[in-house]
Amino acid sequence: MISRRSFLAKGAVLAAAAAAGQVAYGTGLQENKPSVLKGKKVLYIWGGWMGHEPDKCRDIFVPWMESEGAIVTVSDNLDTYVNTDLKQLDLIVQVWTMGQISAGQEKALLAAVKSGVGIAGWHGGLGDSFRNNTEYQFMVGGQWVAHPGGVIDYRVNIIDRKDPVTAGLTDFDMHSEQYYMHVDPNVKVLATTTFTDKYASWIGGTVMPVAWKKVYGNGRVFYSSLGHVASDFNVPQALEIQKRGIRWASMSKYEPMEPWKQPVYKGAKK
Repeated sequence: MISRRSFLAKGAVLAAAAAAGQVAYGTGLQENKPSVLKGKKVLYIWGGWMGHEPDKCRDIFVPWMESEGAIVTVSDNLDTYVNTDLKQLDLIVQVWTMGQISAGQEKALLAAVKSGVGIAGWHGGLGDSFRNNTEYQFMVGGQWVAHPGGVIDYRVNIIDRKDPVTAGLTDFDMHSEQYYMHVDPNVKVLATTTFTDKYASWIGGTVMPVAWKKVYGNGRVFYSSLGHVASDFNVPQALEIQKRGIRWASMSKYEPMEPWKQPVYKGAKK
């Protein structure tokens, strides 16, 4: 079902703060500039496993995007990928965990992103959506495989302090699932987390990407592993990273992609 409702009831405070451009968290956040989302056509598509609270996250992010001037269509049906001219969009925000996507739905989604439609998401809603679809995972740049210990305390480290998505932000703590992922080595990593050996002895000291940027064809892709449940976005940095990532991904058709090649594994010398 597709709707254009605002979902303002639960998101009014966040939307008002965003519209006012106020950030008073004391965590290194910077004052918001006029939003690039104004006039952008956005599809927010949600569903799958409800334990990740895609509906409650909808009530946070849809009002915020609308407050910044985005034209948001909301859908809880993957058929929207085949029943909509996706290439007319600027951005897709997908929050759909542990689902199954048909060949036609996947083909339409991938073609749209390749054409220049941005895509953004978080946690299992983008990084554990369709476990059987490797081309989809190629687009996202990673796939969830474990969260040792379940909901635990862990630290997120900002490692790229120059990128606009993370500039001015400080390291922060989460009480949530710490995602262990299989990750494309050529994503642009913005934040990481380090695993201990408490829940899996063989991964102690492993540094894992938390938030990244990448491209797929001409489309910008933004992912953050934060956001297990909606209350995770009560952490100011987690919310700000996702907002900035959404803004960045919405600009695929309007700005050139910044060049980078940052493979973890270096190739043979020429």
